[in-house]
Amino acid sequence: MFLLSAPADLEWLSNQSFSKEDALKTHQRATERVQAEAEEPAGTRSSDPLKRKEAQVRVSETFMWLDDLQTPSDSPFCIDRRADRANWEYKSLYRGDIARYKRKGGSCLGLDFRMQAVNWNDGGPEKKRVDKKPERYFCPSTLQLLRSDSLPALPVLSEGIAVSSDSYIKLSACTVEQGSFTQAPVSWVNPLGIYDRGTSLWLEGKGQPEVKGDQQDVEAQGSSSTLLSARVEEFNRKLRENPTDTQLWLDFIHFQVGLLTGNVPVSFDTDNDGDMKKMSLRAVLEKKLSIVDRAVESNPANVDLKLEKLHLCKELWEPATLQKEWKKLVFIHPNSAPLWRKYLLFTQSLFSTFSVSKVNSVFGKCLSTLSAVQDGSMVSHPPLPGTQEDLLDIFLQQCHFLRQAGHTEKAVCLFQALLDFTFFKPDSVKDLPTRQQVDFFEPFWDSGEPRVGERGARGWKAWMLQQERGGWVIPSEPDDDDEEEQDDSEIKDKTWPKWKIWLDVEASREANHWLPWRPDKTKGQSEEDCEDPDRQVLFDDIGPSMIRADRPDLQLQLILSFLQFLGLPGPSGKFSTTSSSNILLDDLTFLEEGPDPERPLTSYDLPMAGICAVGHMTFLSDCRRQAGLCKAGEEFLQNVLQQTLQLLSAQDQAAITLCWLQYEKLKVLRCLRSGNKRRLKSQGKRSKRLAKRLLKEPDNRSSLALWREYAHLEWLLGNLEEARKVFDTALGMGVTRGLNDPVLCNLCFLYAQLEVEQALNSGTIPTSKAVYILTKLAEGAAYTPFSCQINPVTILKARKAYEQALLSFLPEQSTGSNARAPKKLHRMSSLVGCFGLFQYLTMGIDAADAVYNQAIQKLISWNLNSEVTDGSLRRPKVFADWESVAVQHVSLLRHHANTSVFPLSRLRLALTDALSLLPSSASLWQLYLQTENRYHTAGRARRFFHSVAKKTDSVVPYLFAITAEQRLKQMLDSVQRSRLPGEALPTLPNNGLSNRIRCLFENATATEHGTHCPLLWRMYLNFMVCDGNAERGSGIFYKALQAVPWVKGLYMDAVQLFPERVQEFLDLMTEKELRLRVPMEEVDILLED
Repeated sequence: MFLLSAPADLEWLSNQSFSKEDALKTHQRATERVQAEAEEPAGTRSSDPLKRKEAQVRVSETFMWLDDLQTPSDSPFCIDRRADRANWEYKSLYRGDIARYKRKGGSCLGLDFRMQAVNWNDGGPEKKRVDKKPERYFCPSTLQLLRSDSLPALPVLSEGIAVSSDSYIKLSACTVEQGSFTQAPVSWVNPLGIYDRGTSLWLEGKGQPEVKGDQQDVEAQGSSSTLLSARVEEFNRKLRENPTDTQLWLDFIHFQVGLLTGNVPVSFDTDNDGDMKKMSLRAVLEKKLSIVDRAVESNPANVDLKLEKLHLCKELWEPATLQKEWKKLVFIHPNSAPLWRKYLLFTQSLFSTFSVSKVNSVFGKCLSTLSAVQDGSMVSHPPLPGTQEDLLDIFLQQCHFLRQAGHTEKAVCLFQALLDFTFFKPDSVKDLPTRQQVDFFEPFWDSGEPRVGERGARGWKAWMLQQERGGWVIPSEPDDDDEEEQDDSEIKDKTWPKWKIWLDVEASREANHWLPWRPDKTKGQSEEDCEDPDRQVLFDDIGPSMIRADRPDLQLQLILSFLQFLGLPGPSGKFSTTSSSNILLDDLTFLEEGPDPERPLTSYDLPMAGICAVGHMTFLSDCRRQAGLCKAGEEFLQNVLQQTLQLLSAQDQAAITLCWLQYEKLKVLRCLRSGNKRRLKSQGKRSKRLAKRLLKEPDNRSSLALWREYAHLEWLLGNLEEARKVFDTALGMGVTRGLNDPVLCNLCFLYAQLEVEQALNSGTIPTSKAVYILTKLAEGAAYTPFSCQINPVTILKARKAYEQALLSFLPEQSTGSNARAPKKLHRMSSLVGCFGLFQYLTMGIDAADAVYNQAIQKLISWNLNSEVTDGSLRRPKVFADWESVAVQHVSLLRHHANTSVFPLSRLRLALTDALSLLPSSASLWQLYLQTENRYHTAGRARRFFHSVAKKTDSVVPYLFAITAEQRLKQMLDSVQRSRLPGEALPTLPNNGLSNRIRCLFENATATEHGTHCPLLWRMYLNFMVCDGNAERGSGIFYKALQAVPWVKGLYMDAVQLFPERVQEFLDLMTEKELRLRVPMEEVDILLED
C-alpha cells in the first residue's frame, strides 16, 4: 500500500503511530455529530463556554469538540505539515502565538562562554542612542554665546581633573605672561616633559576621566544670561533716575536687537525656522514699541523718539494709519527740517499711495510751511538754526525728484521761477511775507513773458515796473532759427520690435524735449498748439515751492546747483546730508569711467558727481552719450549764464565763468573718449572760440583760473606748443605773486603735471621743464620760458621756500586761530601738490611721500580737534581739498609704481588710509580698484570693502565693491569662453562669484542708506537678468518699486530686460504719473506713417 517513491506530501502515511481503525472511528463520530447538530432545533444548544470546552482539533478539514471524544486516552493531536501562508507574508510568527516570559540572567547552559555566546536581544528595530556631540562654533548654543556681549564662560576644573579633548582644549599661557616656565611631570613616556597630561595618559594606554558637560553649559549660559540681565537692570535704573535722557532711551531700544541675537537660537534645520524667526522678530518689535511708548510719555516733545516709533510701526501698521501718524507729527513740529526731510522720503517711497502729483504737493507744503516759519508768519513755532540751508536743500531735492521721475519741464521751471523770485524781485514786495510775495509773482508767471534762460528775458522787476507805467510792449522779432529741428521720422528702423522702437523714441525725446513748451506769440501760437500738454507747466505746480534765499552764499549755491543740474561740472558737496546724495546717485559712468592711462596725473581734474544731467537719462546699458545738450538746450544754457553773471559780485562771476569753461573742457574730454575725430574737431573749434571770447572780456583778462582752463583745453586738443604759450603768458602775468596765491599754484601744478606726462609718453627725462616751472613759482620773480638747465642753488632755495610756505599754511593745534584755518586749508591743496611734485622730481618718491604724509596728518588733526560753526557750506570745501590732497598723493605713488620699481604695499597703505577717512571719494576708489586688479586674490580687497562699508553712511563703498566683483566675474567668463585646453579650465578660481555679488546687493539694499539708492537697484536688476535669473530679476524689480518707485530709469530698464511685458510697465508708469512721452498708441501711428 505504501510505496517508497511516494511524494513528499504523503510522507505522513509512513507514521508509525497512525492507525487506520482510529481514523475511521474518528471520521464516523464527526459525521454523526454533524448530522445531530443539523437535526437539533436552532437555539436549543447551549453556547456557554464554561459548560463546554472549546478546544478544537483539526482533522481532515473538520473540527470536533474534546467533549465528544469517546476515549480520552486517545491522542487529540495531529501533525499538520502544510505551510502557513501568513509566515511567508509577514516573515515572523504572530506575536500572540509566542509565549511571554522574563529572562533571568544572560547565560545559556551547554555553551563554552569563552568561545560561544547567545545574543538575547530582540530582532526588532533598536532605538537610536543619542550621544551628545561636541558643539562647534556654528551650533545655535555657541552662536548664542558669541553674539552675547559677555565673554564665554570657561570650564572651572578642580585639581587633578583633566578636560576631555573633544569638548575643550585649554591653551597654556605663554612664558612672558606666566613669568616663569612650569615644567611638565617627567615619566617614562614623557622623558622631556613636553607632552601634556592627556597625551601622556594616551601613551600609557589610559583614558581620561569623563567630565560632565551639562554643568559647563549651564554655567556658560548662566554667565551670559546674568550679564544680559545686569545690562537690562542697569538700563532700567538709569532710565528711572534720568527719564529725559533721549539717547539712553534710543540705546535701550537698539539693545533689544542684541538681546534677540543673544538669546534666541538661530537654526536652519527645519521648515518652521523661518516662521519662528519671524515670530521672534515680531516679539522683539513689539517689545521695542512698548519701550518707545514709555519714552514718548516721558519726553512728549522729543522728535527723535517719535521718529523711532514711526520707524518701528512701519512693519505693524497699515499704510493709511502710518501716513496719518506722519501727518500728525509734522503738524505738531512744523519747524523741524530733518523731520520734514524724513517725511518726504517716506512719502515718495511708499509704493501703495505713491504718485508724482501727491509727492510734489507734499514738497510744496513742506517748503511753504518752513518759509512761513522762517519769515515769522507762523508765530507758534520759532525757526531753528540752519533753516535757510535746509530750505534750499529740500528745494534742490524736489527738483531732482522731478528729474528722476521724468518731469524735467517742471524741474526746469522750478529753477527758472526761483531765480526770478530771488534776483529780479521788485523793491516794493521785498518786505512782505513769502506767501504774499508769491501772490504778486503769479501774474508775472502767467503773463507769458520770457523767463530766465529764454531769449529776451528781463525779469519780474522790469515787468512790474512796465505794468505800473502802462503795460508791456513786446517787439516782434520773428526768428526762423528758433524752430525745433525735427527729423522726418523718429523711428530709425521699422524692422525693430515695438518695445525697442518705443525705448529709442522715448530716449530721443528725453534728450531733446526736456525744456518747457511756451507758445510763441510772434508766430500766433497758443496753448492749444502744444502736442504734448505735459510740456506746459502751471503755476500751481511751482508756486508753493518758492522760498527766500537772501544770503549771497545761498544765491551762489542756487545758481551753481542749476548749472550742475544742466550738466556743468562744479564744486562737490552741494548737499548737506549724505542721505540726499545717496538718493541722487543714478549715473553708471560714476563707476565705469576710470583714470586715463595716458594722463595718470591729470585724470582727476574734473571728478564725476554720479548724478545724471538733464537730457542724459536713459536706460542703464545705453551707450549713447552726447557730449553736451541738444541745440535748444545749449542755447538755453548760454542764456542762463549770460543773464545770471550780471547779477553777482566779481568773485562769484569768476566762479560761474570758471564752471562754464570747465564744461567746454568736459565736452572735449567726452569727444576724446568716444574716439570720434570729426566730432572732436568741431567741438574743439567751438570751445576755443568761447574760451577766447571769455578771456577778451575786461574782467577776465587777469583771471589765472580761466587762463589755466584755456591752456589745458589746447593741450587736450593736441596743440602742445599753443598750450605752452598760453601757460607762459599766464605765468608772466602772475608769477610774481609767489606761493601765497592758490590760483597761481594750481596753474603751475597743472603745467608741471602735463609736462611730466608728456615726457613720459615721449620717453624723455621729465625733470627739466617741470622743475623749472615749480622753481620759478617758489622764487616769485619774473618768469621767462624754459631755455637751459637749472642751477642747483636755485633748487635749494626753492625747496627752502616751499618748506616755509607749507609750515605757515598748516594749522597748528596749539594756536587758537581756528577761524582762519578753513580758508588756509582751502588754499593749501595746490601748494602741497606743487611741493610734493617738486620733491619727487628733485629728490625722489620718499621725499614727496613725506610731504604728503605731513600735510594729511595735519589735516586729520585739525579736523578732529575743531568745530566749524559758521555755516554748512564751509565744511564740504575743507573735505574737498582734503580729498584733492589724497588723490594727488595716491596718483603720484601710482605713477611712480608704473614707471619704476616700487613696492605696491606703500601704495596700498596710502589708499587704505585715505579711504578709511574719505569713504565717499569715487576717485580714490577708482585708484584702489586699479591697484588691486594686479593681484589674483581678492580676499584683501573684500575684507577692506567690508570694513569701510560698515563704518559709513554712504553707499559708495558698496557700489565699488560690487563693481570690483563684477569685473572679476567678467574676466573669468571671458577666459572660460576662450578656447583653452580642458585641463586648464578647472584651475580658474571660480568661487561662486554670482552668489557673492548677489549677497553684496542684498546687504547694500538692506541698509538704511542703500535702500533708496536708484543706481544700486538698477544695477541689481540688470545683473540678475544678465546672469540668467530672469524670474528672480522680476522679483527684484517689484522689490525695487517698494523702495524707489519714482525713478523712471528703473521702468525703462525693465522694458529692456523684460520686453514681453512692456505694456504692463507702461500702464504702471501711467498709474504712478511718471512722465511718459511716447504712449504705445503713438508708436503704432508712427509705424503706420
